[in-house]
This record gives sequence, structure tokens and C-alpha cells, in this order.
Amino acid sequence: MDAVPEVVCPEIEYLESENLNDLEDVDAHLATLLERLDSKDWVMVCEALTHVRQLSIFHKEAMLPILANEITLIVKSVKNPRSALCKTAIMASSDLFKAYQDQMIDYLDPLLLQLFLRACQDKRFVAEAAEKAVITMTMCISPNLLVHKLQPYVKHKNPRIRAKASMCISRSVQRLGLEGIRDYGLDTLLQIAASQLSDQLPEAREAARTLALELRAVYDKFVFNHEAQEVAEPMPKNDAWDQFCKSKLSASNALAVIRVTSATT
Repeated sequence: MDAVPEVVCPEIEYLESENLNDLEDVDAHLATLLERLDSKDWVMVCEALTHVRQLSIFHKEAMLPILANEITLIVKSVKNPRSALCKTAIMASSDLFKAYQDQMIDYLDPLLLQLFLRACQDKRFVAEAAEKAVITMTMCISPNLLVHKLQPYVKHKNPRIRAKASMCISRSVQRLGLEGIRDYGLDTLLQIAASQLSDQLPEAREAARTLALELRAVYDKFVFNHEAQEVAEPMPKNDAWDQFCKSKLSASNALAVIRVTSATT
């Protein structure tokens, strides 16, 4: 009986974005890109994903017409149990965030969930790539758009996903700045922070604490100062903040926010 030949796993290179070169014959690569991304040959899919990365860096306008279909196929690869394929797809996602920025917002939902799931998994080199992609997303997409997309995930049944979403919101709110927070809605963000202060995982609680402190700073600078100018004898700043929290949150949530934000004031 003939021996079954050994299947050799080709070496997959995980090149950083700055080390990728431009493609020759761009039109030919574009014409077959979706077909190759949907191939049953995982090595071909990895090659196509690398081409996605190159095209996003050097020819992003040319790839824009197929972006929606392309992201659907990238999500499929991120879900794939083969780690090399999954990581290559995650790296492609990161380059798409850099290239298209706010244009990615309409395609974000299915990709975002998969990146959160991969960032939580045990295979470290995949989890690290997903975490890096998520951080890139928070740096490239306008925070006011992204926070809106992230809000449902802080209520997800998976505590790890809630933690990742909380961390993303905290980073995005820091990018909003004081005026951006006020414009987005101090009440809305305060409710998000309060809901996560008692969460199961410490990462979620720490992100919520950071967010709550950021919101306290905005309140002190804008809301309290404005209200203090309108009354002859304004109440002390801490008392005003406590009253604000109690007017916007349940009693237990207000107490949690007051506790973490009063410790440093």
C-alpha cells in the first residue's frame, strides 16, 4: 500500500504594514480578488488577504467599489479555525481601518464582534493581532461614530466582549475631548460608565472607572462652572456632582460613580 504523502504547511509571512510593497498589474488583482478571497484553498485566501492589505495602502480608491463584499469575506476568514488564515484576515482588517477610517462604520458590526471574540481567545498570537486591530480601529474611526456602534456590546452576554467594548469606549471618549463629550451627551456616557463599574471582569471595571473620571472632569469644567455663574450661592462642586449623578442614575449606580470619582477630588 502506497504511503500517503505528507501535507506540507507553507510558511505564512506576517509582514507589518510599512513593509508591504505595491502590487504590479493592479487591475488584474482587483478583477479576481473576491473570487480568491472566497476560495477553498486557504493558502490562496491568505495571499488574497495580503493583496487586500497592499491595495488598501496603495490603491484604496480602486478597491472601494468592492469593499462591502470584501469585508464579508474577511469576516469569514476571521472566523476560520486555521490560525494562520485568521491572523492574516485580522491584519487585513487593521489595514482597512487605517485606509478607510470613517467609511468603515457601515460595515463594522459583523467584523467588530469577530475581532472582539478573537481578542478574547487563548491563542496568543491571534489574540494579540485582534487586540492591535481593535486599538487601530479606535484610533482611526471618529469617536462619536464609534461609541455609538460600541454601545450594544457593553450589554453583551459574554463578559469578555463587554470588557473589550468598555475598553474601546474609554479610549474613544478620551479622543472626544471635553467639548466632544459634552456634545455627544454626558448623560449617555455616564450611564455606560455606571453600568460597567460592577461588571464581572476587572478590565471592564477599570475602563468604566477611567471613563467616569473623564466625565467628572467634563462636568466640573463645563456644567458646574456654567451653573455656578447663574446662581448667587452655588453649592460645593462635590455636592453638585453627587446630585447630578443621582438625578441621572439609579441609586446604586449613582453611588458607585460617586465613590470612584470622589476619591481623587
